[in-house]
Amino acid sequence: MLETSVRLLHLLALMQTRRDWTGAGLAERLGVTTRTVRNDVERLRTLGYQVQSTTGHAGGYRLEAGNTMPPLLLDDDEAVAVALGLVAAASGSVSGIEETSLRALLKLEQTLPSRLRHRVDVLRSATVTAAAGGPTVDAATLTTIADAARRHEQLRFDYLDREGEVTRRRAEPHRLVHTGRRWYLLAWDADRQDWRTFRADRIRPVVPNGPRFEPKEPPEDALTHVLGGIGSRAWRYQARIHLAASVEAASGLLPAGSGLLSPSDDGGCLWETGSDSLIDLAAYITRLDLDFTVESPPELRACLERLAVRFTAAGR
Repeated sequence: MLETSVRLLHLLALMQTRRDWTGAGLAERLGVTTRTVRNDVERLRTLGYQVQSTTGHAGGYRLEAGNTMPPLLLDDDEAVAVALGLVAAASGSVSGIEETSLRALLKLEQTLPSRLRHRVDVLRSATVTAAAGGPTVDAATLTTIADAARRHEQLRFDYLDREGEVTRRRAEPHRLVHTGRRWYLLAWDADRQDWRTFRADRIRPVVPNGPRFEPKEPPEDALTHVLGGIGSRAWRYQARIHLAASVEAASGLLPAGSGLLSPSDDGGCLWETGSDSLIDLAAYITRLDLDFTVESPPELRACLERLAVRFTAAGR
């Protein structure tokens, strides 16, 4: 019986590494006959695993998703990665999943060997995150948006803009983008007939969804579009700042998701970013300790001039 149980675990591990297996291939890897493989597959089905089988020359087995969550077999690196992902989720930017993530993490840690628990504890104790500093998004909202994008269904929602006004919007969702601090939705605005970027924490979906649509391709990839703020109204102030540093050097200084960097002819780079606060933009720039030139907006240049007077007076 013990030998059969060990073989079942080995069979399950093999079927989780590849989508399709032939009976002969599984038999060779397990060192048994194809008849034994058939019997073991039936045992897996009894345990709740959905294993599809086909007959003929090209026949074989495929592990499918079922109605329940059966046990998973993870190797060492996979188990550590899942544990760290749950740690991040418990303190991240999605609201409503903190307690669930902690429960799942507790269950996982109870089954981890001591060597893996030690790896997780070392990484967790040596890591801090700033992700919780941004606004959080309800997990159900993200799921609704993602499902509408997958089904190609128009999303209807109430949107709270930066002025505090609530408007009803109709959009064709393309991608959710997570910058590390905020979640954004890139979508085709059905009323304005243009691409728009919406902050996901300001979206309140209205059910049911609208009609299905034929997906459109944005002028650039979703991440570039959102980070650059091109063609969107995500920020009150959109800025173009020339930095006296290469793209590689500047990217090492800027936080993830802070904007779009592109090389310039003089060896520097152009930083396209934005904020709802001029003071925040000024703080971003001066913190870099780099020479820079503000190309736009003029309000940011005026803000820097006021700060320069204030700093000069403080320096005396």
